[in-house]
Amino acid sequence: MELGLTDKIALVTGGSKGIGLATALQLVKEGAKVAICARNLDGLEKAQSLIKEQTNEEVLIIEADVRKEAECKRAVTTTADFYGGLDILVNNAGTSSANPFETVETELWQQDLDLKLFGAIHCSRFAIPYMRKSGHGAIVNVTAALAKTPGASSLPTSVSRAAGMALTKAMSKDLGSDHIRVNTVCIGLVRSDQIEKIWQKQRPDLTWDEYSKETGKHIPLGRIGEPEEAAKVITFLVSDAASYVTGTSVNIDGGSAGVL
Repeated sequence: MELGLTDKIALVTGGSKGIGLATALQLVKEGAKVAICARNLDGLEKAQSLIKEQTNEEVLIIEADVRKEAECKRAVTTTADFYGGLDILVNNAGTSSANPFETVETELWQQDLDLKLFGAIHCSRFAIPYMRKSGHGAIVNVTAALAKTPGASSLPTSVSRAAGMALTKAMSKDLGSDHIRVNTVCIGLVRSDQIEKIWQKQRPDLTWDEYSKETGKHIPLGRIGEPEEAAKVITFLVSDAASYVTGTSVNIDGGSAGVL
């Protein structure tokens, strides 16, 4: 299938590891020009080297904290200035923070919303004029499956991710006439640095495959997902192959969500 991503310009936030890195790598493989941003320069440089090794292509790295509006603007404008525009934005920055309601202090609420919700709001706001100028664009907001059916001890992540889903639908309605598509992927249990640390701490006697199957035995597909599996769905959604898909959510959770 031809995805139509050759020479498209993309910015991936939280792009130094996990799903963000896997998405950046997949976009580069499909011919896109990619910038990745994250807070840690060392992590960005490692990601840049990995992509170079696997594709022989360079990506632009931008050290930025998307919790700050000014840095969102800098990440977007740096990308657009370097490549000559912006066609794709993947709002991926975020981390899991799941706690009982009464243990979540105001500071943590604010940090989580700044990172996961306002980061996407600010980056999108600054990206949209470039997309509107080119006559098209695609935005994917990375959220979480638990946002659809929040459980106990799921705060503040379930709330910030649910807000991201609402943001996605509203944006898709507002921007459709500009040929800018906005979708969200709702992530379930997918391999990450956090999960790997838990694995090494709790069950270092198991291989990754063994741990993945043991931990994921409650998931219909019977294992933890891999970042590359999420990246391929995201890449499809920002591509021309998904040209009539907007305002939708796609669960990437091995079938564990209780709702569509």
